[in-house]
Amino acid sequence: MDTAEAARRFVRVWERAWAAHDVEAILALYARDCVHRSMPFRAPHRGRAELSAYLRWSFAGERTLDVRFSEPLVGPEGRAVAEFRVLAEEDGTPSTLAGCVFVRFDEEGLAVETRDYWHTATGHQEPTGPLFFV
Repeated sequence: MDTAEAARRFVRVWERAWAAHDVEAILALYARDCVHRSMPFRAPHRGRAELSAYLRWSFAGERTLDVRFSEPLVGPEGRAVAEFRVLAEEDGTPSTLAGCVFVRFDEEGLAVETRDYWHTATGHQEPTGPLFFV
């Protein structure tokens, strides 16, 4: 497994699938027994079924206007990180979500563990400075 290739596929699919609310495309990136943490202090979503329920809940009131992911930064032992920014409307109110995702891939290039850190703001905002670190 090439971690850089798996990471690039991960962000490309997430970017396209988030914009379309395509839960099945996102789930195909994850191992069956994956662990996803959507915020540091929330209970983790274990396995594809729990991740699916979380994604469907997250997308329910959202109308996505623009999704962008950075090129991933690749580390050792199947790990990568990428930044993201989403312009959306949450129940009719403009919002911006910005954050990063940390991913650990298995030998087949599937995400076995992901951890998100993100923040939302009212309105559509661009970050100060460059959009992404890389």
